[in-house]
Amino acid sequence: MGIIGDGSKGTKKRLFRGQLRTRNRRRVWLTALSVTSCILLLRYFGVIQSLEWAALDQFFRLRPPEPTDERIAIVAIEEADLQSIGKWPLPDTIIAQLLQQLHRYQPRVIGLDLYRDLPVEPGHEQLQQTYKSLPNLIGIEKLEDEYSAAVLPPLILNQQGRVGFNNVILDADGKVRRSLLYWTADDKTHESFALKLALSYLASQGIAPQPAQNPDYLRLGKSVFPCFKRNDGGYAHADDGGYQIISNFRHPQASFRTVSLTDVLTNKVPAEWFRDRIVLIGSTAPSLKDFFFTPYSSSFLTPAAQPIAGVELHANFISQILDAALIGRPVIQVWSKLTESLWIFAWTFVGASLSWRLRKPTQFIVSLAIATALLVGSTYIAFTAGWWLPVVPPLLGIAGCAVAIASHIAYQQEGLQRSKEFLQEVINTIPDPVFVKNQQHQWIVLNDAFCQFIGYPLEELLEKSDYQFLPQHQADISWQQDDIVFVSGNAIENEEELTDSRGITHLVATKKSLHKDAAGNLFLVGVMRDITERKRIEEELKRTAAELLRSNTELQHSQDRLRYLAYHDSLTGLPNRKLFYDHLNQSLAWAENNKLSLALLFIDLDGFKQVNDTLGHDSGDRLLVTVAQRLTLCLRGSDIVSRLGGDEFTVILPGIAKADDAATVAEKILTMLSQEFHLNGHTICITASIGISIYPNNGTAQETIVKQADLAMYQAKRLGKNCYQFAEVVPLH
Repeated sequence: MGIIGDGSKGTKKRLFRGQLRTRNRRRVWLTALSVTSCILLLRYFGVIQSLEWAALDQFFRLRPPEPTDERIAIVAIEEADLQSIGKWPLPDTIIAQLLQQLHRYQPRVIGLDLYRDLPVEPGHEQLQQTYKSLPNLIGIEKLEDEYSAAVLPPLILNQQGRVGFNNVILDADGKVRRSLLYWTADDKTHESFALKLALSYLASQGIAPQPAQNPDYLRLGKSVFPCFKRNDGGYAHADDGGYQIISNFRHPQASFRTVSLTDVLTNKVPAEWFRDRIVLIGSTAPSLKDFFFTPYSSSFLTPAAQPIAGVELHANFISQILDAALIGRPVIQVWSKLTESLWIFAWTFVGASLSWRLRKPTQFIVSLAIATALLVGSTYIAFTAGWWLPVVPPLLGIAGCAVAIASHIAYQQEGLQRSKEFLQEVINTIPDPVFVKNQQHQWIVLNDAFCQFIGYPLEELLEKSDYQFLPQHQADISWQQDDIVFVSGNAIENEEELTDSRGITHLVATKKSLHKDAAGNLFLVGVMRDITERKRIEEELKRTAAELLRSNTELQHSQDRLRYLAYHDSLTGLPNRKLFYDHLNQSLAWAENNKLSLALLFIDLDGFKQVNDTLGHDSGDRLLVTVAQRLTLCLRGSDIVSRLGGDEFTVILPGIAKADDAATVAEKILTMLSQEFHLNGHTICITASIGISIYPNNGTAQETIVKQADLAMYQAKRLGKNCYQFAEVVPLH
């Protein structure tokens, strides 16, 4: 009998252990699936997209620098070159001389990363001849996109098919991580500037684009370039227009040999630096602001992001294509979404398993640290081989499981502590009504405050339920709330109605929580508070606050409208005379503090009175509105155009480098205003007379600057109108 009894006990223990293991496995799977589902949803909606980009950037920065790419040389237009030449854009004669000098070095291909859609005299004809004489020269164009207009390429290069677009794709954080190879616009497929140069270089080695096994992908030499899709890698709903690839940037440290424009023109560069290479010409001068951020632009050790010049960016694109085609350098690839999801679930499952099995803090922390190190290490090794695998989602999965399970364990421990003090807690004298229910929803413990509140003696309430004392709908709600606590085990707070024995209905706030005694019995403890009066006061306060808010909003709108009308011209919407003088005062103070010049343009329309006399004031008003629009469109965002009254306008040009800048703007305005106006079926032609005063050349006081510009404007009218005149320089005393 004893042997049989011991065997029976052993069987029960094994069954219990089996049930425990099954329950634990179920917990692990449920936790891993739940956390993975949340992470995949976050990933789909792009919530963690920036974190995945940051991880990718960090992998780039951790990768050892590669040797300098000797196949590519950069001729940089530096700040010193601009100071020496004294003009931007560079004159055509300088570009022609540079190209001719580079041609003597016998490069395999030359890339001109400068917009040359308009002639910049002197030397335009010389540059056109140079274009014709250099068959290995490739220029750039900018294709129109949603952010900017198109910039045309040089006509000769375009006719000969020696042009590539230089459009760049920016991610939401302003960094470049992708490059375009092809882009279809106006039913025509265009090649990128980088691809055009790379193909020209590779052509001499017999390498040309070929279809890959996947007909939608490009094969070039030893590599296939997979086309980027909108949800590849860590991206979520990205723009995948054109043929894009994920860029595999080189380390910015000594990536390409770079020489200055001046050194090339003065023949200070060895010929072998350029011979049989790709030579890129572009600006690196900070003042030209042709810079972009890449994964290498920022790190934990750099306080500010360090961008690279646009010409260096294109050099990276070219280098990636050449390396992939010639030596098989990895092209960044990604897994399918299904494979990535399984990868994320696998690591989340590891985190859930460790969290459930290892309860000691030291073992738990060490095991999670090892799992994290293995995850990061494996994804980094895969990255060096050209694969961008998810690293942030698995890390969040491991951390999410750890947090969820640790919270659950803490809750269990807290419940155990509460169960030990259960009886003491429920019999304490508490001013608020307190009740305790069993799993049959019966009251088993009540304090005096509860009995007084509901209006029944203790003996009538014990072992009874809500349905025996409360209206049906109130009892239903109370039962449902109790079920939520019993099933979930979580405490809840809710507001509900309760009708006492006198028929008075109260609004009460009830907090219900679950307790368990040593035997495993569950009890629901509820604490109530009468909030009827508080709710009444809150509703009154809400109504009062809403009324005050509405009144304040209407008053604010009225004040804003009056303030706008006080400082703006009612016809054109431009700043009026008062706001003009405020802007001028501020601009003069800014120019004085920053030791910069400022220009004031006084504009008076020629022939406006005749328009009013012949076509009427309505046409005159429409003409003024159109003039205001043209003036605004042809100025910089920092320039300030105002209407003083009648047909008089002013333009403040802050921060100009020299007086010629003001003349350029004046010429632009004259050209814009001399174009025909079509109003109400009439074609109107007017011109303008412009007077220009310069701070501090024509004075430092506001009145002096205004007066000098006004006098110069009248001088322009006396000289025949449709021109501009500078004010005479005021001698310094």
